[in-house]
Amino acid sequence: MLNMSNSFPVLESRRLLLRQIIDTDLEAIYKGLSHPEIIQYYGVQFSNLEATKEQMNWYSNLENTRTGIWWAICSKKENHFLGAAGLNNIKDTKAEIGFWLYPEHWRQGIMKEAVTLILDYAFHMMRLEIIEGYVETENSICKQALQKMGFQLHETLLDCEIKNGKTISLGVFLKEFNKD
Repeated sequence: MLNMSNSFPVLESRRLLLRQIIDTDLEAIYKGLSHPEIIQYYGVQFSNLEATKEQMNWYSNLENTRTGIWWAICSKKENHFLGAAGLNNIKDTKAEIGFWLYPEHWRQGIMKEAVTLILDYAFHMMRLEIIEGYVETENSICKQALQKMGFQLHETLLDCEIKNGKTISLGVFLKEFNKD
């Protein structure tokens, strides 16, 4: 299904470079996925560097591109790590998108730019037809971001997960490949 060579796909825009996550990103990943504003609505979080290393091993294994692929989002000019985004649960012609960004870069169009690159790659190179985004119903910023990127609310899964001892609901957003 994946139409990739043995090398990791590097994606570029005017401002951004999306590249493979590498070992030297460990502290940047930990900084992001332990930050209270990021993990408030995010499904993954780490309490120490050791726990983050397990995730890093997954990122670095190209064999995992069969079920998921994640990029480091970096500024093109300075090559600063800004966040990460990618696809999970790749099955047949469908995948789930996930992303996070350091709060100091929110509301600058960075995530829209990064996700646009990923969607283009997913639809044209990987031949996916549907990308899903699962968002906690309380996360209005992420819901707005997905809608700006052309995702539409498909359904709401009520009380479907437990997080921090509380039941949460998820909005399922879809973006379909436009064949026109």
